[in-house]
Amino acid sequence: MKPNPLILPLVFFFLTLKNQYFSYPTPLNCTETTRLCTSFLAFKPTSNQTFAVIQSMFDVLPHDIYAEDNDKDYVFIKKNCSCASNWKKYLTNTTFTVRKNGGSVYNMVIDEYGGLGIFSNSWRAARMGSVVSLQLMCGCSSGLWNYLMSYVMKEGDSVQSLASRFGVSMDSIENVNGILDPSNVTVGDLYYIPLNSVPGKPYPLENEIPPAPVPAPTADSFPVVGEHHHKASVPYGWIMGSLGVGVAVIIVVVLLFVSLSHAKDQDEKSSHKFQVLRNRSFCCGSGRYLCCKPGDIRHSQGESSDRKINIPKVIGTDVFDMEKPVVFTYEEIISCTEGFSDSNLLGHGTYGSVYYGLLRDQEVAIKRMTEMKTKEFMLEMKVLCKVHHTNLVELIGYAASVDELFLIYEYAQKGSLKSHLHDPQNKGHTSLSWITRLQIVLDAARGLEYIHEHTKPHYVHRDIKTSNILLDGAFRAKISDFGLAKLVGRTNDGEESTTRVVGTFGYLAPEYLRDGLATSKSDVYAFGVVLFEVVSGKEAITRTEGSVVKNSERRSLVSIMLAAFRNSPDSMSMSSLKDHVDPNLMDLYPHDCLFKVATLAKRCVDDDPILRPDMKQAVMSLSQILLSSVEWEATLAGSSQVFSGLVQGR
Repeated sequence: MKPNPLILPLVFFFLTLKNQYFSYPTPLNCTETTRLCTSFLAFKPTSNQTFAVIQSMFDVLPHDIYAEDNDKDYVFIKKNCSCASNWKKYLTNTTFTVRKNGGSVYNMVIDEYGGLGIFSNSWRAARMGSVVSLQLMCGCSSGLWNYLMSYVMKEGDSVQSLASRFGVSMDSIENVNGILDPSNVTVGDLYYIPLNSVPGKPYPLENEIPPAPVPAPTADSFPVVGEHHHKASVPYGWIMGSLGVGVAVIIVVVLLFVSLSHAKDQDEKSSHKFQVLRNRSFCCGSGRYLCCKPGDIRHSQGESSDRKINIPKVIGTDVFDMEKPVVFTYEEIISCTEGFSDSNLLGHGTYGSVYYGLLRDQEVAIKRMTEMKTKEFMLEMKVLCKVHHTNLVELIGYAASVDELFLIYEYAQKGSLKSHLHDPQNKGHTSLSWITRLQIVLDAARGLEYIHEHTKPHYVHRDIKTSNILLDGAFRAKISDFGLAKLVGRTNDGEESTTRVVGTFGYLAPEYLRDGLATSKSDVYAFGVVLFEVVSGKEAITRTEGSVVKNSERRSLVSIMLAAFRNSPDSMSMSSLKDHVDPNLMDLYPHDCLFKVATLAKRCVDDDPILRPDMKQAVMSLSQILLSSVEWEATLAGSSQVFSGLVQGR
């Protein structure tokens, strides 16, 4: 019987799936779902992975990297580790900048991180300059040891050699990893090394030179035959050049024919538009949902390919530096919002109303704007098609009618931070616990740090406030509303600044109000106001009670909290500050940690922008405060009533 010609391709396909989906070591199971701890990752860099590159790969500061004693082959990376709620595994997040074109991002992550990284999209093609989010495998000790270190077994390693190398017993390694036979360990698998002290020593920085940025390909990157070098061979060169051009033209024509045939076949046989949303295909930059090239947009079976899609005339082919977002029809938007019914209205943003919708089986939020807001519409699309981070809201696509514009985002199930802080009971919410508040502001800080430090070019948001910090189903925060975002460049004098005052009163930095100069430190000021709101439960602009409404006075929360600070110079005498702590916390918080958050907020709203911390410093401070707060919460586990109240307040 003649073998089916499809058998071999199918076998190869499933072998590829096996290699890609089952080659990961298994992350460590969570022992406590709310646990946050300090962990270490053992990493052996290649010659191209300099100190600065390692910092970028693991999203850490210089003092978080340790070198192995007497041997710089390995470095030990300190990272905060927590339980991933969807996997119930211990993981830590990082971002990776793709440094070359070609191949898959999956394979690049496996190679670059030496088996420490997990990247879920196995099909995404590598594009130089794109930034992707991924997880690293880490571990939290059950209490017998201070730290766990993730280590990928190499040739020549054994349980005995690792025990001797890191000064621990073989029994400890075997117990942590469930090893029954210490002679039966697998090269390439990840194991956890229990530690009682920090491994290695601080990395020596004195001789480190930051690497030059990856250069863009230029004409100089390719070999050029000097005209003066082969003058005698001009006829031969012309002949060979002509033959080369002819062969290249033939190859291009053949490839074009094959790709067109394949595209036509895919149009007829697949329903790609549903895959984009359900499987969260990676089409644009490092986005998790959308941004496909125009040629990637497919129609479902039975759907007319000539249906009318309104695209604003201002959207030209040169607007996007990389890819264009998915275009939806006006009819789809009307249908999924039930004709913009009041029952679907989520709220009002800076430049339009926001509605809930179920679009192609995915929950979305749709911002409805008039055509007069074309500038803000375009700006937000340009920013969100380039900038992708787990703590920034994702753009899914857009639509347009004759006189309206629509932006479609991922849906945040828990709404805004504002609705949970200010009179939450009347809005149908339970009050947020101290731990949850800290996690939310840490998430927001990470999103801000990303647009300030890790994007090229850098961005200033210009409208940071509690209503623009959205919460997903697990109360993880995402910054939204980039309609006012602005590019900032670097000059000899610091950051170039914008000049038009926009934003929300109560959050605007004094130098911005005075001079119209917005820098990343303007966002830091607004973030400080958010921290004060989280501590106090009050809004950025509050009314003091008067005998009648007209006699009530409007005061900024900053002025109120700074006045309280003058009477509470330290955490041991915070009686005045305690009067301004949110009563919904019911005194269930560590006083020293709350004082540290309030102190950080005070630094963020300093009149002098130079004295304000940057967002990287804010992230580090909040990470440490969260770790201390989680440890404090663990001490209350013996009091079931108190601990139950903390958990329910999430």
